[in-house]
Amino acid sequence: MIRPTLLTAAVWLALAGHANAETPADTSAASTADAKEFDRIQVTATRTERAVADVPNTVSVIDREQLDDQLIRDIKDLVRYEPGVTVTSSFGRFGLGGFRIRGLEANRVRIQTDGIAVSDAFSIGSFSNANRNFIDLDTLKRVEIVRGPSSSLYGSDALGGVVSFITKDPSDYLHDGKDTYFGVRLGYDSSWSGLLGGSTAAFGGERWSGLVNVSHRQGKETENQGRVGGVGSARTQSNPQERDGRSLLGKLVFAPDQNQQFTLTVEGNEDTTDTDLLTQRGLQPLTGATNTSVTARDHQTRARVAFSHAWNGLESAFADSLDWQVYRQDSETTQYTREERMLPAPTLRDIREREFNFDQRTYGLQANLRKAFGDGVRHELAYGIDLSRAETRQKRDGLRTFPLTGVSTPVMLPDVFPVRDFPVSETTTAALYVQDEISFADGAFRLVPGLRVDHYRLDPEQDAIFAGDNPGVVLADIRETSVSPKLGMVWKFAPDWSLFGGYARGFRSPPYNDVNIGFTNVQFGYTAIANPDLKPETSDGLEFGARYAGDAVYASLSGYYNRYDDFIESMRFIGFNDDGLMVYQSQNVAEARIHGVELKAGADLGAWSQALDGWSMRGAAAWSRGKNRTDGTPLDSVDPLTATLGIAYDAEVWGAELAGRFVDRKDRVSADNYYRQPGYGVLDLYAHWNFAPGAKVNVGVLNLADKTYIDAGDIALVSAASTTLDRYTSPGRTLSASLSVSW
Repeated sequence: MIRPTLLTAAVWLALAGHANAETPADTSAASTADAKEFDRIQVTATRTERAVADVPNTVSVIDREQLDDQLIRDIKDLVRYEPGVTVTSSFGRFGLGGFRIRGLEANRVRIQTDGIAVSDAFSIGSFSNANRNFIDLDTLKRVEIVRGPSSSLYGSDALGGVVSFITKDPSDYLHDGKDTYFGVRLGYDSSWSGLLGGSTAAFGGERWSGLVNVSHRQGKETENQGRVGGVGSARTQSNPQERDGRSLLGKLVFAPDQNQQFTLTVEGNEDTTDTDLLTQRGLQPLTGATNTSVTARDHQTRARVAFSHAWNGLESAFADSLDWQVYRQDSETTQYTREERMLPAPTLRDIREREFNFDQRTYGLQANLRKAFGDGVRHELAYGIDLSRAETRQKRDGLRTFPLTGVSTPVMLPDVFPVRDFPVSETTTAALYVQDEISFADGAFRLVPGLRVDHYRLDPEQDAIFAGDNPGVVLADIRETSVSPKLGMVWKFAPDWSLFGGYARGFRSPPYNDVNIGFTNVQFGYTAIANPDLKPETSDGLEFGARYAGDAVYASLSGYYNRYDDFIESMRFIGFNDDGLMVYQSQNVAEARIHGVELKAGADLGAWSQALDGWSMRGAAAWSRGKNRTDGTPLDSVDPLTATLGIAYDAEVWGAELAGRFVDRKDRVSADNYYRQPGYGVLDLYAHWNFAPGAKVNVGVLNLADKTYIDAGDIALVSAASTTLDRYTSPGRTLSASLSVSW
């Protein structure tokens, strides 16, 4: 296998050679567009529309064309060629989890749709896992990924970075005098026998316009390359699944004049998965029971209603432009599990039914204002407020039935159902942020200071379910204020060259489920207590880099160093109480350091010769190291060296790309007996054909060489001696295709 370091060196040698080459005046428009990677407009990193080249930190922008041409179906596909960013997943049942950016994952990364944060993740035990995979990518026009602490603009949960989903608007389809649009898309993905279909309709007039996007998807389990079938814990093939999902995005826009726009947005997403858990059948050594059947149904929904207003050309003393929105978002995960078991006499048989529910409802108001002033020294001020209130409910219920007698009981030790693992919690956040982009020397040097102040409140509710399961537990509320400064800079010291970087402070408020842990089990001798003294997790991050953005070549090289303090360890054993019970409590204990280097580069190969017009090359790489400073061990969440390299041809009506993904061996793990993932290289081939006006076919063959490998985000912390490692493997060679027609 070619090592990623060699590939990266090859990219740099090619770019270095090209930087000194004479650029012909006649380069193809398609290839030149690829070389304009840093001209892409983003809004997440600065809350203002800025080209990537003008942002003082590392940002990726994935537009609709890239989503289509790379046949991106889900959030894991989304970051396939984004070294340094991973989507986690699990074997067996629950599937995709959430994003990992530079070694931080789960609720330490903010995921948002049109500025509204996606629901939290929460899991407990083997039967309960509420993930953050709440988006249908067919509703999007763009995705922006900001690496590194972003709390100065987005507050808590942006400790590791931000993934921002931006949905389609009617104006994306209505232009050049066009007042109606209708498009249909059909797709297939062999890795999960997925069938996908969707349609988009848009209309517009002088003042009113609207959009409706509907989609449906269905399929089976995602394949792996496990070789062992059958039932029981030795099985490595995927468990059989039936998957079904649908989404709706509707927008109604009213523009009273050319400077104002009111938008009503309604969005809904629903997914259902039925799983036959063959891996959990057979003798269970811990209980002595033999499972004859284990089935599960997981149902996940998200609904959002938002009303927004954008006003440009305001020209007042306090703002040149503003936008605001009010919203409500409901997210719910319900997971049902049914076990049929054989037990030793006299019980003989029982049926265990478990249901897990995680429900989060959020209301909010956001407002952003912008004002420019100054002559020799130019200021572009952005400031705003962010108010939100969320009510989070979690419950586990269950019933144990004995078929021979017909007796049922909610007792399923160590639980007596129903139970809550934390009380019903209301969290309120009120924040004010301000950022100034100060330009000197005719814009050649820009200084970007920013500050955000967040006030966080946690108010738990002592209801009958929580009190019954946790007698005598005193709940804790929290009142916490955090200040998050940042200072960035961009210096264009030559026409095509710039330096960028700065400092950013990050924080994460103490989570409700850590502050008030809820369990007491006298039979098993343990209890958990609240911790009202939990401090926010914090980070201090430095990043510096250089960019080259020429007409035919782009390159960015950056290095970062992040220090994280007061990480919260959930349910930490702290001793015994007066009743002799083991006491657990969440505490601030961990300190971590993560540093790394990231590279992104590309070139228009037609710059060397007209015979290569239409050809382009792109590459990226990420290397990082992480250490738990509390115990001196490596951080398992930090990915090994990862690189991508692609070569593409794009003509007027068709194009193709050969893309490679390369991962080094993971040689740093927190314990010697943990499995060390080997390195691998995978090739993918894509092609598209615009065979008629408004008609396009996309085809992709992934894992072209049918390589057996484990993706960086898929492997759990398992023993190197495990006999079931194949269950974590990614699919072999797969085919993906789509047909789009519009008029």
